[in-house]
Amino acid sequence: MLRTSGAWRNWGRSEGSRPVFRASPSSVDQVQALVRTARERGLPVKTVGAGHSFTAIAATDGILVDLDQLQGVISADVETGRVRVAAGTRLHRLPELLAPYGLALPNMGDIDRQSIAGATSTGTHGTGLGFGGLATMITAAVLVTGDGSLLRVSEAENTELLPAVRLGLGALGILVELELQLVPAFLLRAVEHPEPFEVIDEFRARVEAADHFELYWWPHTDRVMTKTNTRLPLDAGRAPVGAFSNWIEEEVMSNGALALMCNLGHLAPGVTPSINRLATKVYGDREYADDSYEVFTAPRRVRFREMEYALPLDEVPAALHELRAMIDASGWRISFPVEVRAAAPDENWLSTAHGRESGYIAVHRYVKDDPEQYFRAAEQIFLAHGGRPHWGKMHYLDAAVFSERYPRFGDFLAVRDRLDPQRVFRNAYLDRVLGA
Repeated sequence: MLRTSGAWRNWGRSEGSRPVFRASPSSVDQVQALVRTARERGLPVKTVGAGHSFTAIAATDGILVDLDQLQGVISADVETGRVRVAAGTRLHRLPELLAPYGLALPNMGDIDRQSIAGATSTGTHGTGLGFGGLATMITAAVLVTGDGSLLRVSEAENTELLPAVRLGLGALGILVELELQLVPAFLLRAVEHPEPFEVIDEFRARVEAADHFELYWWPHTDRVMTKTNTRLPLDAGRAPVGAFSNWIEEEVMSNGALALMCNLGHLAPGVTPSINRLATKVYGDREYADDSYEVFTAPRRVRFREMEYALPLDEVPAALHELRAMIDASGWRISFPVEVRAAAPDENWLSTAHGRESGYIAVHRYVKDDPEQYFRAAEQIFLAHGGRPHWGKMHYLDAAVFSERYPRFGDFLAVRDRLDPQRVFRNAYLDRVLGA
């Protein structure tokens, strides 16, 4: 199964590595054999999905494994809404795969290129104070542990491991199967509308009043774009954006025009504030209703780098005011908007929303712009407000900090010692954030 490998790079071009071997197993037995081979040869093994993490969480100089041949629905129980899927299944395939059962993911982020295992293992989330991240949907999992054996974790077997395995950073084993708690398929009515920056002071009230609320702030402007999604039954009827209007909004404006704006800002940073102010006037102001996955997600073709922090919900307004003041004082020209979302508390040990209502602030930089100064300065603001960084997005922290910010951090490390004592799944990123 092993083949020689060239260099690997992630989607955001922020990380890369040169594995000795690549592998694309087509069965769970082959995954087990790969882990045993890696162990015998003394090589680390890491799993990669779409490469949409901005950290080096998937990087390795050993064996890089993709699960692209392990996709699809294994079984579905329409009555309970429980569906078993192969771990390599890409999120964008799920709507079609679930349609025969009339089921859907309860929530999604705005990117759907990831594999389900990669998205849950790094803490991917959407927005909505009544909804947890994707990992909270997991009711059972099957993984290959460090000795190549299969471990089943569910509400009936090894239940105590679920809070660790649901969001395991790839440190506990290779996920090969997940059981998800889904909901009947539904529509979303979306209202997108520009508002004054001061709406951030009402952030808690806005997220409490809506099923799904988020906003985007364009630096160097006093405007935000708000998006409020309301859940509707299928029989409420779709009222989608017309094909031409959608093409204008999603492809011409959100991708084509954004790429042009970012390139202009890269070549001539001084024009960025004017471009951003123009963007606040021409980007969407619309209302429509469509299938949930069509509203949750959008194409993202302009490459960027991202840092995102989860803060206690009530800390979000102050942190945003400080971020704005910092950008204004810095002299930097930031061409990408700041994204702000919310999520329910959950019990998963390494979840950024563990034990608290959380607001998320994400900062971005165009792929051609150096993000380090901006991200490091933003990180200090977020840390001062109790922030925890998204595991799949850029940050500069290590295990010493995480041990203080996650009450069950030590428990997670104990599970890692149990399932991978020889550190078959280690890499430099995990050494940094978990300790060797």
